[in-house]
Amino acid sequence: MRWAKRIFQNLVLLGSVTFAIVLISIAVAVYLWQSTDAGRLPAKTAVVLHAINNNLVSLDIDVSPPRIVSGGGAENPLLREDIYVPVQGEVQIPVRMYRPQGDGPYPIIMYYHGGAFLEGYGSIETHDNIVRAIAARTQSIVLSVGYRVAPEHIFPAAVEDSYAALQWAERNATTFNGNPETISVAGDSAGGNVATVMTLMSRDRGGPEITSQVLFYPLTTFQDVEMASRDLYDSGYYLLSRQVMYRARDLYAPEEMMWSNPYTSPLHAEDLSELPPTLIITAEFDPLRDEGEAYAERLAEFDVHVRATRYRGVMHGFVSFYEVMQSGRYGLQEASSYLRQAHRGALQESPYQLQVRQAPQGMDRVREQAEAFAIAAYLLGRAGANLLD
Repeated sequence: MRWAKRIFQNLVLLGSVTFAIVLISIAVAVYLWQSTDAGRLPAKTAVVLHAINNNLVSLDIDVSPPRIVSGGGAENPLLREDIYVPVQGEVQIPVRMYRPQGDGPYPIIMYYHGGAFLEGYGSIETHDNIVRAIAARTQSIVLSVGYRVAPEHIFPAAVEDSYAALQWAERNATTFNGNPETISVAGDSAGGNVATVMTLMSRDRGGPEITSQVLFYPLTTFQDVEMASRDLYDSGYYLLSRQVMYRARDLYAPEEMMWSNPYTSPLHAEDLSELPPTLIITAEFDPLRDEGEAYAERLAEFDVHVRATRYRGVMHGFVSFYEVMQSGRYGLQEASSYLRQAHRGALQESPYQLQVRQAPQGMDRVREQAEAFAIAAYLLGRAGANLLD
C-alpha cells in the first residue's frame, strides 16, 4: 500500500505544480497585456482589449431578442418594436423603439449610434444593448435611429435623417405613449456628434425643444486640431484609430468646406447658446477624449448647464461593455441618473468643472481583478486549443 500512497502524493504534487504554473502563466500574461506604450492599463481593460484586438471573442450581440424583453425587472418588461420612419422624400429609415408597458406618457430619448458614419462600423443592431439598458434604467421610451451612412450617403444625410426622425417622434409621441414635451437626445462617438447636432438644429429651426443631451465620448470636430489624446491613443489598440478617423472624414465629409460646418464640427460653432443641459462622458484612453472635454468647456462659456466626467483606465466605447466592465456600469448609471433628473426638472446647476472618476476601488476592484484573471484563463485556454487544432 506504500507504493499507492507514494503515487497519490506524487499526483497531488504534480497537480499542485501544474496549477501553480498555470496561475503564474495567467499572471504573466495579464501583466504583459497591461503594459502599453500609452501607459499601464487596469487588468480588466487590458484583458478585454487583448481579446478584442486578437479576435478571441466576438463583438456580435443577440440581434433577435424576444418582442417583450426584460428591462432589469421582470415586473415591468420593455416592449420592443422595429419600425420605419419617413425622412427625406420617399426615403424611410429603420428605428428601433423600446418602451415601458403602461399608459405613460413617458419621456422620450432619441439615441444615435456610433460607428464613424461608415457602413459596417455601427448600427442599431450593434448598439442594441446600451439602448435597451438606458430604456430600462430611465423608464423612458428610447428610439434608436438608423440614419444613413457613408460612403453611399455623405453629409448632411445622417444629420438630416436624424432630425427628421426627431420631428417624427414629436409629432407621433402620443401614439406610442410618449411625452412630446420631454425629449432628450443621446449618442456615442459619431452618434454623440449627431446627438449634439440635433440640439443645434432644433434651436436653429424652431424645435423640437430638447430637454437634455448625453454624449458618450463624442466626436466634436473634423478639423485638424492639435490634441494630446489624438496623438497618444490613435493606434487603434484602444478601439479607435487615426486611420478610421481619417477614413470617416474622407467619406462622410469629403469636401474641406464641410469640416467647418457647425453641423459636422460643433466644437467650432460660433454660437452654442440656448442649448439644453448636457452630460459628456469621456474615457482616459481615447483619441476623442480631449475634443469631448473641450466641447464641454465651450458649452460652459455660453452658460449652458454642462457636466463632464472622465473615466480613468478605460478605452473608447467602454460604456457599451457595461455587462463585463464595472466602469461601463458606472458610466451607464451616471447617464441614466442624469436623464432621470433632467426629465423631472431636478438637475442642480453648479459651476463647470471636469470630474475625474477613478478606476474601480475596494471590492469592485477585487471583483474586477478576479474576473480579469478568469477571462484571461479562458482566453489562454482557447488560444491553446486553437493551436492544437
